[in-house]
Amino acid sequence: MHARSVRAAAIDLSTGEVIEVKLPGVNAEVVDWVTRIASRHGPVHAAYEAGPTGFGLARKLETAGVACTVAAPSKIIRPAGDRVKTDARDALLIARLLRMDELTAVRVPTVAEESARDLVRARDDARVELMAARHRLSKLLLRRGIVYEAGKDAWTGAHDAWLRRVRRDGLDDAGPGTLHAFDAGYDAVTAILARRDRLDRDILTMAEDSEFTAVTRRLGCLRGISTLTGFALAVEVGDWDRFTGRTIASYLGLVPSEHSSGGSRSLGAITKTGNTHARRLLIEAAWHHKARYAPGKVMKARWAAAPAAAAARGDVGNRRLHHRWMVLSAKHKKHTVANTAIARELAGWCWSLAVMD
Repeated sequence: MHARSVRAAAIDLSTGEVIEVKLPGVNAEVVDWVTRIASRHGPVHAAYEAGPTGFGLARKLETAGVACTVAAPSKIIRPAGDRVKTDARDALLIARLLRMDELTAVRVPTVAEESARDLVRARDDARVELMAARHRLSKLLLRRGIVYEAGKDAWTGAHDAWLRRVRRDGLDDAGPGTLHAFDAGYDAVTAILARRDRLDRDILTMAEDSEFTAVTRRLGCLRGISTLTGFALAVEVGDWDRFTGRTIASYLGLVPSEHSSGGSRSLGAITKTGNTHARRLLIEAAWHHKARYAPGKVMKARWAAAPAAAAARGDVGNRRLHHRWMVLSAKHKKHTVANTAIARELAGWCWSLAVMD
């Protein structure tokens, strides 16, 4: 699948005939070709690799009555000695693997899930861009030997007033080029911050009344999971029922990698497979469980908005995760390693809350 072209291959299971064709990168053209194959050769099952072209073709094929598997590219089995890779060979390989039922399918999200996912990922893009813009601005000042007062938090109202005061004083008599660069960097930070805040409001509005509201409120019973985080986890994972308390961490790439053979067993760093955005959110949320657990006004308000059973389970989860932090700290585990372990268990608690009726 490419933006402007599609290479297709079909195998007739009765005769073994192979049909290959190159099509325009238009979903309607592909669906028309598949339906023609079905009219000539019988029922059809289609498959293609998940990629930047999205799930539109899968939805159109399903609407046309054609079963479609969207395959996970990382799970496609390829011969180790095969050094020739072309679109035609890939299309035929996918057809053969589909015939042998050797493709691992990814879940096709609903239109509502994909729409909400676009929103939370746009917010994450704004977060990344804001961090980069702030770094550029602060490093420009650092090169001039201008550093914010030690012990004070940066990027607050006081820090913003300090930035404007530094600009007004001329950046220690910097040249006009540096002043123009500072203005450009400051404007970029301001614009991205406004965009991030606007996206935050949009997410909060959607989280109040959507099909993800119930799951978001239940996830909010755990420490470190705000409405923004809970909504993002709800739309990124989608159907929580396809997992268990054990498999959810594997899906998110929070389990150790392993290379074992014979009597030896070697565990390495976490696999970091699956949904990167959801994994980052859980890693960040896990840090909140390190501090002493004392439910405050914000947590109690979240419990009040969720079912009583979810609030009770969230309280148990918070106590358990804090206890695990203390145990790992007592064993002098490296804090980043301990936090990852807490995030792995936090994923299981999130699952237990998400699947509650």
